[in-house]
Amino acid sequence: MSELPEKQIKRLRSLIQEAETNLAAAKELLISIVGDGDTITAPRDVTISGPEGKVIEGVFDGQIMIDQEGKNYPVPANYASKSKLVEGDIMKLTITPEGKFLYKQIGPVERKTVIGTLTHHDDKYFVEVNGREYEVLYASVTYFRLKEGSQVSVVVPANNEDTNWAAVEAAL
Repeated sequence: MSELPEKQIKRLRSLIQEAETNLAAAKELLISIVGDGDTITAPRDVTISGPEGKVIEGVFDGQIMIDQEGKNYPVPANYASKSKLVEGDIMKLTITPEGKFLYKQIGPVERKTVIGTLTHHDDKYFVEVNGREYEVLYASVTYFRLKEGSQVSVVVPANNEDTNWAAVEAAL
């Protein structure tokens, strides 16, 4: 596949996601005005306030969650590592009335597992797979007790060649 169609496909996917978000937001607004017995799920990247607290949805970028307005929310590295979150996963953050931040993965992207070698430079850890480096969370490196040169299996988004991050699946 040449580079031009890949860019067009990426742009189309972005436009579709934006349209789906707008449609879901319009449905929410209509229901809030007219009312409806059916409950609908909140669209991606929206903020809803209720008795349980404030709920924000966004996309995981490898380290943080980013909402539709571009606001960043820190995802605990231990949670991201344990849950094997990858770039593009849809997440929900509930901020309780007491101020607790509760994260939940609600829309995992399609994944693939690849095998590589752990490297370390610029104070960061990477897994090198066929000449390509994916950054991995330090929490994963310590949890699996990895050392530079370790063989590891990592999870990456299946349909995103531009991804920079991987989640450690296992030490080999």
